[in-house]
Amino acid sequence: MLRGLYVAASGMIAETNRTDTIANNLANSDTNGFKRDVAINKEFEPMYLRRINDEDPRLDVTSFKRFSLHKNPPRVGTLGLGAAIAEIAIDHEQGALKTTGNPLDLAIAGNGYFGVQTDQGVRYTRDGAFFRSSTGELQNMKGQAVLNTQGRPITIPADASSINISPQGDIYADGQRVAQLMFVDFGPDRRAILKQGDNLWNPREGANPQPADGEIQQGFLEASNTNVVSEMVELINNYRIYEAGSKAVTTQDTLLDKAVNEIGRLS
Repeated sequence: MLRGLYVAASGMIAETNRTDTIANNLANSDTNGFKRDVAINKEFEPMYLRRINDEDPRLDVTSFKRFSLHKNPPRVGTLGLGAAIAEIAIDHEQGALKTTGNPLDLAIAGNGYFGVQTDQGVRYTRDGAFFRSSTGELQNMKGQAVLNTQGRPITIPADASSINISPQGDIYADGQRVAQLMFVDFGPDRRAILKQGDNLWNPREGANPQPADGEIQQGFLEASNTNVVSEMVELINNYRIYEAGSKAVTTQDTLLDKAVNEIGRLS
């Protein structure tokens, strides 16, 4: 019975973590370039069950008139020992592109990240909502400098009347090329770069940036790939699973109460 409590409780803990993941997805449904997370369950190692005394040749309950299954004891089945979250995976599906008309709004179609300078060093993002500061420096909405291919901040002339950006990241001010955006990817291994927070990504140790094969779309922003309706349905389903685990804990507690206070009572 105690094992039943642990199994049900582990399921409730797993569903609590899944709820947190879904809530984070919903909170970022309007975040530019956000990639939703998916909580993946794993089962604890199951325990094989055999019938009592099947292993003891003196008390072989399968023996009958010289017939015995002792060499291959029959198994009753397996008992699961609970569940846990194995991984929080990232869904890299492309988000929808929305038109803004702002020449400094950039969306990535396909693979790739923009490089920005943070207090922790160079980090990467798919949020291309940029603006030109009072000093002409290209920055994101957090005031972090957008970097060029040499890892330096990009400065756009203050008197530039037209700004054009090519699909490969070349920046032209009044027809003159002034810089090229750091536009990189980290190969086919999606786990080479992980979420850091604040819509930033941090590559793992040993991950080397390389030119991205995606394209930059000027005047667009990439929306979050979170589907609010699907997440809400998943949240409801998650609540029902959690509720089932809660009822299982209550049932196990009731059985324990009867076993201790009624079955074991001396008259």
